[in-house]
Formats: sequence, C-alpha cells, structure tokens
Amino acid sequence: MATLTTRTAAPAAFGTTTTWKGGLRLPGVGFFVLSAGFMLVIMLAASMAPGYNYNAAAISDLGVITQTALLFNVALIAVGLLNLTAGYAFFRHHRRGWLLAIYALAGLGAMGAGAIPLGTSDLHSIFALAAFVFFNVEAVGTGFVLHGPMKPISWLAGVAGLVYVVLMIIGDAGNTAIFGAIGHGGSERMIVYPVMLWMLAMSGYLMGTAGERSGD
Repeated sequence: MATLTTRTAAPAAFGTTTTWKGGLRLPGVGFFVLSAGFMLVIMLAASMAPGYNYNAAAISDLGVITQTALLFNVALIAVGLLNLTAGYAFFRHHRRGWLLAIYALAGLGAMGAGAIPLGTSDLHSIFALAAFVFFNVEAVGTGFVLHGPMKPISWLAGVAGLVYVVLMIIGDAGNTAIFGAIGHGGSERMIVYPVMLWMLAMSGYLMGTAGERSGD
C-alpha cells in the first residue's frame, strides 16, 4: 500500500488514530469537494449559458454571462477557500512550509479571479494566471511528499497543465494556431481538468490512507 513520506521530526502525536483522521481525512474530504464540485459547476454552467462555445470560449466567460455569473464566481471563491483550508490541514501532516505557500497562492488566485470577474479589471487575468500556474505547481510539489503511484500521477498532471499554460500565453499573444483543433476553450480546460482530476484521485488516496491507519 502506498504511503505518505514521513519525517523524523514529526509531532509527538503523529501516527495516532486522531492525528491520522485529522491530518489526512479532513484534507481528503476538502480536496474531494473542491475538485468534484468545481468540475460539476463548470459542466452545469456551460450547459446553462446560451450559445456557450466550448471550443472558443474561456472558462471565465461563465463568470460574466447573466445566467451563470453568480454560480461560477461563488464556486471559484469557494475553490480558493477550500484549497487554503484543506491545504493547511494537509500541511499539519507533511510540515513543508514551501508547499503550504504554493497551496495558499493557488487559493488566493482562484478567490481573486472569482471576486473580480473577467472584463471588470486587468486584475482578473493576473489572478486567473496565478491560479492556473500555482494549482499545477501544487500538483508537482505535492508529488514530492507522496509515495507509490500518486507521485508520478501528481507530476504528470501538474506538468501537463503547465505546458498548456505556456501554450495559452503564446496563443493569447496572437499565435492562435497553437491551440490546434481544441481551440482556446479546450486548451484552457487542459490547464484545469488534469489538475482537478489529480486532486480527485488524491482525495481518495488521503481518505483511504486515513481509514487504513485508523482501522476503519
């Protein structure tokens, strides 16, 4: 069974039933709600938005369309809050300050993008880019504290998203041909979906590890 990397200087209570439940199950639930909930919101909002084009439209367009703006923007703020709180709960287990900082930056990027919708300020693009970058860096960084299959899965998901961040920047600078057949909308989803699917897998990994250690 895959296990998380532990450190010699762990807290005295580390390894007890209470510590495992509080340290792994709680972030596992948080990451599950974040990833499953956000993917459902994107799907439902795109289905509700009149004339929404998956190939050409940005995900953030859902934040300015009347029928979906409230749902999408509230969900994006919730994503940021969940990433902060679940990331901190996870930090209490792994104790890597640099990794907690990455989770915080990703969460702040999502909250900023939700609080400042597309087209209202240039700050939206800055916050959205921060979320795109740091959620994927988060996956890569988390891979360093995991063992077993989740380690390469974390790296693969994060690197895939970061590659598409670069492609998105190039495309938005004027070279739209780089998007290929999937267009701007598909390329943007290749930044978001791999890391959300990774987080969904990691949530099960954390909750399963907590159950095994606690004897549930």
